[in-house]
Amino acid sequence: MLPQEIIRHKRNHQELSSQEIEFFIKGVTTGEIVDAQAAALTMAIFLNGMNVNETTSLTKAMRDSGDVLTWSELDAPVVDKHSSGGVGDKVSLMLAPMLAACGVYVPMISGRGLGHTGGTLDKFDSIPGYQTIPSNDLFKKVVREVGCAIIGQTGNLAPADKKIYALRDVCATVESIELITASILSKKLAAGLDCLVMDLKCGNGAFMENQERAEALARSIVNVANTAGCKTKAVLTDMSQVLGYSAGNAVEVKEAVDYLKGEKTDPRLHQINLELCAELLVLSKVASNIEDAKSTLQQKLDKGYALEKFAQMVSALGGPSDFCNKPEQYLPQAQIIRPVFATTTGYVSEMNTREIGLSIIELKGGRITPDQKLDYATGYTGFCQIGSFVDNKTPLAVVHAQTEEQYHKAADSLQKLITISDIPPSLQPEIITQIS
Repeated sequence: MLPQEIIRHKRNHQELSSQEIEFFIKGVTTGEIVDAQAAALTMAIFLNGMNVNETTSLTKAMRDSGDVLTWSELDAPVVDKHSSGGVGDKVSLMLAPMLAACGVYVPMISGRGLGHTGGTLDKFDSIPGYQTIPSNDLFKKVVREVGCAIIGQTGNLAPADKKIYALRDVCATVESIELITASILSKKLAAGLDCLVMDLKCGNGAFMENQERAEALARSIVNVANTAGCKTKAVLTDMSQVLGYSAGNAVEVKEAVDYLKGEKTDPRLHQINLELCAELLVLSKVASNIEDAKSTLQQKLDKGYALEKFAQMVSALGGPSDFCNKPEQYLPQAQIIRPVFATTTGYVSEMNTREIGLSIIELKGGRITPDQKLDYATGYTGFCQIGSFVDNKTPLAVVHAQTEEQYHKAADSLQKLITISDIPPSLQPEIITQIS
């Protein structure tokens, strides 16, 4: 086979065979197919698309480009969740230990911040000693003994995806639904999952603002994952506002610990988290229906079992053994922690969530360049929600910054990015729709 002929076939709207796709991805992995050829194929896919069979073949080939984990020694289902990303989205931090407390295994492979959205790995990097890139042996040991482990993509897990993703980022093909599907699922399938739930964000703080396009991506992921043998369901959730009370790295870890302790729970965050967890318990047949699953999950929270799993995971991956007892002593703290108030009194009716996410980058809590060192302490706490009443005593948020200049810039941004109205607004539901 010749790579240029495969590119030509897709350029001319022809369906690629599984053999052609496997040959091409193997060449990308070994370096025999050069970056220019790989970039050309991604553009051909972006312009002309792929059907389900092609996308499934692409996903499997990328999965098989490196290590594929197996969990035959485990005595319960292996499950995971993937989010398309948002601002304040800390669901993974609570979801994994909650599911582990229910008896399933969660080998969660997460990513770093991308664009205006935060990254789960960046949040865990704020915990001293926590290994976000452990060896496969340690990863499997923690999953086996604790029930959950949240780590990053190791060097030989779907390596073809790393190469192709870097090319997509610089040749304007990131938005391809087929390439997004293969990128997400190649890593998830390489983790050896039995079941997956996709949390697809939709709204002005999501990559997919348009619900129609979000549903198209959800259908693609569900169809390909199920065809590849991993039982999968997608849940479209609202990302038209910051999710939870905090946005940043260390501040989101603190909120997650508070949530697991039952000390402070944002209702929207709780509903989304419960829904995603419950769907996985039903998919894996650990629970017979959603209501029973939610009841079990709430019991695990109330009795502290989920908090115990989180503490065990942190310790097993190198973090402090008493982290959950006193997280504020271990997490980095900003020099300036000060509220910002609205310029008028009223109800929060709208917020530009994407720009709020970008303002965290201005606080150095997100990246401008791939190798940038983050300031894990910065961000926001006490963040208002749509429908909240704000005045000179109730702030829009509390800014965590390192300098006066950073604080004032963030405060000015929030005052412009959050709309205040005289009357309470209509509230969007947390769960938009589900696709299975």
